Amino acid sequence: MKVYKFGGASVRDAAGVRNLHRILSTESGELLLVVSAMGKTTNALEQVVEAVWRRERTQARTLWQAIVDRHRAIADELGLGAETDAIAYVAPLAAEWLEAPEPPADYDFLYDQLVSLGEILSTRIVSAYLASQGIDNQWLLTPDVLRTDAVYRDANVDAGSSERLIRNTLNPSKHLWIAQGFIGGTEQGYRTTLGREGSDYTAALMANMLDAESVTIWKDVRGIYNADPRLVADTTLIPALNYFDAVELAYSGAQVIHPKTIRPLENKRIPLYVRCFADTDASGSVINADAPKLENLPVYIWRKNQVLITMRAKDFGFILEESLSDIFAIIRRYRLKVSLIQSSAVTISVSVDKTRNVDEAIRCLSERYSVTYNVGLALLTIRGTTPENLERAKAGREILLCQTTRRTAKLLVKEDEALKHV
Repeated sequence: MKVYKFGGASVRDAAGVRNLHRILSTESGELLLVVSAMGKTTNALEQVVEAVWRRERTQARTLWQAIVDRHRAIADELGLGAETDAIAYVAPLAAEWLEAPEPPADYDFLYDQLVSLGEILSTRIVSAYLASQGIDNQWLLTPDVLRTDAVYRDANVDAGSSERLIRNTLNPSKHLWIAQGFIGGTEQGYRTTLGREGSDYTAALMANMLDAESVTIWKDVRGIYNADPRLVADTTLIPALNYFDAVELAYSGAQVIHPKTIRPLENKRIPLYVRCFADTDASGSVINADAPKLENLPVYIWRKNQVLITMRAKDFGFILEESLSDIFAIIRRYRLKVSLIQSSAVTISVSVDKTRNVDEAIRCLSERYSVTYNVGLALLTIRGTTPENLERAKAGREILLCQTTRRTAKLLVKEDEALKHV
């Protein structure tokens, strides 16, 4: 069995769904598809969540209807019409929250119940279209087979239970199965999400559980590059990466793969291919155990939407000795994603992703420490740094924080300066 993951850009419209069908037509073996929400649907659903949370029911219904209309138009263009029940399937799932007198007490819980509908819509349409083209398939509801805890928006998967569920659910008479990425489900029947861009992780988990021979992520790029060509003057395709290098790049903010993706694959030595859905003849990139280490090629990774938080003990005490565990307990409580840490005897600074919990976390930290912070930042990581490329990266930018090791440099800069070429 192979696992193919199609992201939102690859199924953003009817042409994308037809292209998916074209790609599948070259495969003859068993295949599991993991499909994301159609392009920008997750962003649109986040607006619905905000409207429901603010008790703006009319606005929430209007925003939801726009999502429904877009998916209905795609289904109609694919010639499905009444053949697809995608809209009818999700309508009661959405109404449960759109029509509720009051939103639930937990924002993250509400988020997962509504945002998860994007993947369900897209996969119902993909499954129906493939069936209309004579490709028999089994549609899976991922929350029924990927069991998670109740940590909404960043759920943890119970691998043992999930493996039993998915193996028992796959119909052995089929050769093509279609599942949603990014989402899972609790034992109580509520939907969860695995973190933004979590469909890669879903594909890797399912590949591990089903002992797949490979995973292929179909994207709008021709593979993994050493930098974003919009921000770096000269870029190079990396044809092969080992698992260790891939983890480092993903955690630093590389957008091609989700940071959690590699571990389930490395555990069973399953190769991961990154290929372009618009150019299927391109060889792409592969991540596996046999690839050589990246030695001479510098890699530039931008991680945007950063907040720099600096804390100092109010009594000028030694913060590392007295407060480190307390600070990180607060960071964990508010589920902040830390991308950089730097300390001195009396201060500790962390760069974190900008999330809706950041302001509340800063207020909590301010009760115990003197806190300063900067927003609107971007973190540039240079892996394979040299004096020359470090100076080139610094040129013309205000550096709020710089951290260097033997082979890696991290520069925290204003986000509007990130658009300058390195």
